[in-house]
Amino acid sequence: MSELKNVQPLSDFDWNEFENGSRADVSKQDLEKAYDETLNKIQEHQVVEGTVIALDKKEVVVNIGYKSDGVIPASEFRYDPDLKVGDKVEVYVESQEDKKGQLVLSHRKARLNKSWDKVNEALENEEIIQGYIKCRTKGGMIVDVFGIEAFLPGSQIDVHPIRDYDVFVGKTMEFKVVKINQEFRNVVVSHKALIEAELEAQKKEIISHLEKGQVLEGTVKNITSYGVFVDLGGVDGLIHITDLSWGRVSDPHEVVALDQKINVVILDFDEEKKRIALGLKQLTPHPWDALSADLKVGDHVKGKVVVIADYGAFVEIQPGVEGLIHVSEMSWSQHLRSAQEFLNVGDEVEAVILTLDRDERKMSLGIKQLKEDPWEAIEVKYPVGSKHTAKVRNFTNFGIFVELEEGVDGLIHISDLSWTKKVKHPSEFTTVGAEIDVVVLDIDKENRRLSLGHKQLEDNPWDTYETIYTPGSVHEGKITQLMDKGAVITLNEGGEGFATPKHLVKEDGSQAQLGEELSFKVIEFVKDTKRIILSHSRTFEEGKDETTATKPTRKHTAHKAEAAAQITNVTAGTSLGDLDVLADLKAKMEKGE
Repeated sequence: MSELKNVQPLSDFDWNEFENGSRADVSKQDLEKAYDETLNKIQEHQVVEGTVIALDKKEVVVNIGYKSDGVIPASEFRYDPDLKVGDKVEVYVESQEDKKGQLVLSHRKARLNKSWDKVNEALENEEIIQGYIKCRTKGGMIVDVFGIEAFLPGSQIDVHPIRDYDVFVGKTMEFKVVKINQEFRNVVVSHKALIEAELEAQKKEIISHLEKGQVLEGTVKNITSYGVFVDLGGVDGLIHITDLSWGRVSDPHEVVALDQKINVVILDFDEEKKRIALGLKQLTPHPWDALSADLKVGDHVKGKVVVIADYGAFVEIQPGVEGLIHVSEMSWSQHLRSAQEFLNVGDEVEAVILTLDRDERKMSLGIKQLKEDPWEAIEVKYPVGSKHTAKVRNFTNFGIFVELEEGVDGLIHISDLSWTKKVKHPSEFTTVGAEIDVVVLDIDKENRRLSLGHKQLEDNPWDTYETIYTPGSVHEGKITQLMDKGAVITLNEGGEGFATPKHLVKEDGSQAQLGEELSFKVIEFVKDTKRIILSHSRTFEEGKDETTATKPTRKHTAHKAEAAAQITNVTAGTSLGDLDVLADLKAKMEKGE
């Protein structure tokens, strides 16, 4: 306090003016003007450059040389994780003062104003730019590039297929602008494009040092239905599905897994097309080389059906060693069938080795050989004259093919179906799949065929008919079929006969009709051709002729002999339809008498 007593007040200081807030020598306006001259002149809605003077996780403070500093959300700078105090940044002046007198700045809007030009320049100059991956979207990612939301396709993230896109969200990466839609202001970027050029150089370098037979380590990059792609350290090679294992592989996943490290051998490569063919099975000995030396033709083996086709089935008897069972070796039957009728994929089967070629690595097998060939003792089981039941397999115009058992077929000729019925086609007699009783008539062992008969199961009725239907005998019968050339008559004793229209005239002159039952005289009986010629008119005409007949003169006798000779000549070449001619000759002869 003693020191304060020594302070002398200014003689010219006006305390009243000081208390009133003004000085006579310097006005307030002058002081404000002098202060404003020390600040940068800025305008709203203008892009200016500022300096970062402070930052934390939420905010970035930027000084643009104005009387107050601007505070910008840190999220507007997340594309630049290396931002630090002292860095120069562009900001957009939204307002010199808000309600609180605070300068309002935006870094995002400053970037947007210039970002479109920068993006176009980056595409034109093939520049490498930085972007922040904001989120995942359908088919790719959304990237913040200069404040613009650009699209990063999933196929353009990396040269390797990406299985988890989420690991890239929130990362800042380098990109290359690959496409711009000026109309819609859409931008497509790629990270893969940056490393492809580098990889191309690596591929050329790697391929130039490749040699066939070289063994390399690689990583399983992708698995498809036809093979496996392996990354050999910058260049990809393909292991075709057939080169994964000596055995059959239906799905490559059975052999390898994604990202698995495996050794592969170089089978072939094309430097121009940059294609490399790899093999995995070639690193192990071929299974055929390990096949037992004692295995020979005739041995029985067991295996699993791995592939089946119409012509046969492939059976794996040990991994990588397969044999073919042709469909003809599945059954002794000679009928055309497909292998699917006998076997299915996955079936465990026993078979006999039919052929074995170790040099060609081929083997043929058979399963029918496990059963005895039925034709070896065919004469014992199916002797001539023996009776059996067979199954109808097929029809032809000349007969029926039947099967007595698997591998034993026979033919019933159409003429051996019935003693009495005239069969035009076998379908009139039976149906496919039906059973039929047969008698063995003949054996053709060389061609593996049996000649069979059905009618032979019964006695031949024509032996009996021969004694009943003697020429001149009269029998009762019914007209069962009427045609232009005549009628078929079913006789009461059995069998059928035929009468021409002239021989169907009744005593009153009318014509016999279908279904009528009449008496018929046998004109002709031929056992070999099974023919019975009948006449109804003869049953009453010949009776009349006998009562009115007179003794013939010598002239009449000569005429009758001549007529008889003509009948004999005509009869020698006659057929069933020619009986009318015979009747006419007989009438002339009777008239002459």
